Amino acid sequence: MTERQIDGFGSLGLNEQLTKAVSALGYEEPTPVQRETIPLLLAKRDVLGQAATGTGKTAAFALPMLQRLVEDDTAKKQTCGLVLVPTRELAMQVSEAIHKYAKGMGVTVLPVYGGAPISQQIRTLERGAGIVVATPGRALDHIKRGTLKLGTLRMLVLDEADEMLDMGFAEDLDAILEATPKTRQTALFSATMPARILSIAQRHLNNPARVIVAREKTAAGKMPRVRQIAYIVPRAHKPAALDRVLDMENPTSAIVFCRTRLEVETLVETLNAHGRRAQALHGGMEQRQRDRVMQMFRGGKADLLIATDVAARGLDIEHLSHVFNYDVPPAAEAYVHRIGRTGRAGREGTAITLAEPREHRMLRAIESFTKQKIDILTVPTVAELRSKRLDVTRASIRELILAGELDDVRVVVDTLAQEFDIVAIASAAVKLAHQAQASDESERDIPAVVPHERPAYERQGRDSRPPREAREPREARESRTPQRFSKGAVIGPAGPREKRRERAEPTEEVAMLFVGAGREAGIRPGDLVGAITGEAGINSRELGAIQIADRFSLVEVPAARAEEIIAALKATTIRGRKVPVRRDRDAAR
Repeated sequence: MTERQIDGFGSLGLNEQLTKAVSALGYEEPTPVQRETIPLLLAKRDVLGQAATGTGKTAAFALPMLQRLVEDDTAKKQTCGLVLVPTRELAMQVSEAIHKYAKGMGVTVLPVYGGAPISQQIRTLERGAGIVVATPGRALDHIKRGTLKLGTLRMLVLDEADEMLDMGFAEDLDAILEATPKTRQTALFSATMPARILSIAQRHLNNPARVIVAREKTAAGKMPRVRQIAYIVPRAHKPAALDRVLDMENPTSAIVFCRTRLEVETLVETLNAHGRRAQALHGGMEQRQRDRVMQMFRGGKADLLIATDVAARGLDIEHLSHVFNYDVPPAAEAYVHRIGRTGRAGREGTAITLAEPREHRMLRAIESFTKQKIDILTVPTVAELRSKRLDVTRASIRELILAGELDDVRVVVDTLAQEFDIVAIASAAVKLAHQAQASDESERDIPAVVPHERPAYERQGRDSRPPREAREPREARESRTPQRFSKGAVIGPAGPREKRRERAEPTEEVAMLFVGAGREAGIRPGDLVGAITGEAGINSRELGAIQIADRFSLVEVPAARAEEIIAALKATTIRGRKVPVRRDRDAAR
């Protein structure tokens, strides 16, 4: 490394030991968030940082934390640094990064998360861990047990704070913060700055310095080599469309992103019924289940991982050939984060999005944000699918012939050849193979939707509407799961619909509640509505969509009254039993 490269970090106030450590790891110049944050943390200022994933914020808080520990040898055997993160995967990732920065410094870095043996974590804490990287739930568990002692804590970091709140950790975070010394230094990082984040900062940070850093733009020619495609598909035909696109693409390994855990479970059932090897990954799963799924996926025993954004966060998967967006992501940044999982290390990757006709403008917004084109294609037809299958069969037959291992079936061909032409025999065998592959669903045509850059009614004004025959089919509209609802909504099989005789009022923010009981416990929509209206005193018209799975249920409620409803349901029984209730960790933001 040159002096200029070492001085890049040395000029921020880091000591020589740390500048050499980062140089040895190949870091040449600090990123903007590192350049802004490191001097502030070294000056012992509290920091409120807005920075997205991938901006280098782990080094931004880890290097100053290590410098404080290195300056005092006694701090290495006491927990003087605590980093809170939303998921197990991120805890492992951050812990590994800090361990690399701390090489040769004698600092123990311990990841602490649920799903791992707590006894082993307790033993390591008793021996002394200078820095603990933990998920909020397990950190609070250790604090209550007295195994995580925070009396000597000097620096606390909340990483991905918005994600932790979205996953329902607000109460845990408050409890942990209250258990730490008032003299601690605190850094809070979040990709967004909603009011609830600012509220935490106001209560727990001391005159924080604000740092706002956008994701650095990638230089021309450095973008991952990702082929980006979108299919415009009515909602009701999405499962069939995904199945057909999977047949056409034949991915070696892929992730399919969904918005909710119910969507994940439904899609896994559908795909596996069609002979695929799909596994679910969502926030309602225990850690041992998540570990088993990832082991199967990495070991090649599953080809498809059907996941929510929150559950897939922090996963490190190599050689991913495809990323599928079952729905258009709610934000362009989320789209970039999803498709960035393929096309790595110079390999080519493919990102495919299934968009409803109403979501076409969202695709254009993503194109504007990424400065990259998304090719809009029509779903492959039955004829194209058959042609693709013939190509695959032709290649398979060629491989078998070259391999020469056909003696066990040659007698059948020899017998038939005495009666029929050899070409007719081969054609019949190929046809039988195709009939065995195809399902009734795959042989149905999927309605083609011709996308328009901007519908005429949008150009004419907000109150104009397209003619009835040009609108989305009714069954597609009613099968859609709404993300927002208005007062006056009525609950039906597909969720709330606006009363036609009333003009829609401005939409309200909603929260999705997770109820730990479903069809197997005999739960019906009426049970949930009755419990909420009876115990929380809320009008049934204020409730949104109710979705009931085998072992859990999801209910949309007004966000402003979510905590009140949770408390009321926890204090009562539903169909004679106590059930866990909390904010859903996989709800779309």
